[in-house]
Amino acid sequence: MPLLRTLLSPVLHAALRGVEWIGEITPGTRIAARFGSFGEASCIGFPQATLLGEHAIHIGRETLIGRQVTLTVGYGVADPHVPDRGLVIGDRCVIGARCTVTAHESIEIGDDVWFGQGVFVSDASHGYQDPEVPVGRQLGKHQPVSIGAGTWIGHGAMVLPGTRIGRNVVVGAGSVVRGEIPDHAVVAGIPARLVRRLEPGVGWVGQRGDDVRPIVTANDLDRLMQG
Repeated sequence: MPLLRTLLSPVLHAALRGVEWIGEITPGTRIAARFGSFGEASCIGFPQATLLGEHAIHIGRETLIGRQVTLTVGYGVADPHVPDRGLVIGDRCVIGARCTVTAHESIEIGDDVWFGQGVFVSDASHGYQDPEVPVGRQLGKHQPVSIGAGTWIGHGAMVLPGTRIGRNVVVGAGSVVRGEIPDHAVVAGIPARLVRRLEPGVGWVGQRGDDVRPIVTANDLDRLMQG
């Protein structure tokens, strides 16, 4: 058995890599043609979880979407109210494995936004007020979501309906975000709260006024790396 495993293991792994490569959605494939737009050098990994309302999904250039990701617009295949641009993902984004982005009216994700794994984003929820109707059938109000360019959403975070996240924001892993988050902020927790913000000329200021971290630019990092 050990010898058989040694001989067959590389073959099996090579075959799996081949299946993953063939199953990727890339520009020029039949599935990519179903999308509203599918940018050059973008890719959705294989296997996918759920794709629905692809004609209303627009993906920018050089965007990487991981395996087992759900991207949907609308309530079903026959939904007559699907908007033309229900889900828009910008250029150079990274959407980690097992993320779910489900739009009903509008979710916009800016350029250079990175998601960790298992992130959930939706622009609608369910009501519960009618005690005689199953909660799953009490469709909630549509509330558009936007995530600004350059933002990082940590593993397992949830972005709830009506949320507007600014540019270059950090959302801590496992956070539940709702409401408006300003540019250049760090938020974390359930519900997510502001834990640090950028104050020009001062630095990254924490909840205590004396908790200040310096601004470190890419040039500063290059100099540090070079010794």
